[in-house]
Amino acid sequence: MEIIAGRVDSFSAGLLFDMARYRHHVFVEKLGWQLHTRARFELDEFDRKDTIYLIARNPKGEIVGTSRLLPTHRPYLLATVFPQLLGDVPAPCSPQIWELSRFAAVDGAHLGGSEVPCESPLALEMLGVAMQVVAREGGQRLISASPMGIERILRRAGLYVHRIAPPMLVEGQYLFACFIDVDSAWRPLRTSSGHATS
Repeated sequence: MEIIAGRVDSFSAGLLFDMARYRHHVFVEKLGWQLHTRARFELDEFDRKDTIYLIARNPKGEIVGTSRLLPTHRPYLLATVFPQLLGDVPAPCSPQIWELSRFAAVDGAHLGGSEVPCESPLALEMLGVAMQVVAREGGQRLISASPMGIERILRRAGLYVHRIAPPMLVEGQYLFACFIDVDSAWRPLRTSSGHATS
């Protein structure tokens, strides 16, 4: 398993196309998100040249995870599309706070319709890499909109999670916005079998 990180110019066009197809498969086809897509590719206005991507691939080279990192002093998803999740808190606008979005860490071929695509050992591995990347960029916090239940998983994994406002029902699912303190030294705990544990 490998997790690679970089901006658009770090990846081949083929890998970027595969990532967009993976996102469409997970978020649109399997989870039923109502997103504007074209030709089975999921990309939006926040997929820019300055966006940092994490892509996880299995030994066969197949994508099994992805996420997107954006500094909040430039346009980002939560502030633009879901500002209501912030309640009365002003949308962050700082190079020290980075948004984590389009996060999935699951084999798309085996994802069930009710499964959350971020409850796997790989998800914690990817989150650790995301924090390392953001720390190198000068970031101190992540901000994200997440389904209910993720907060408990992150806390049990030893991360500092700060809920910004009460959860809200968005398109049939309760979501909440949270800050996650960046700890570049954090690693998922491992069992003797080598799997990450929460």
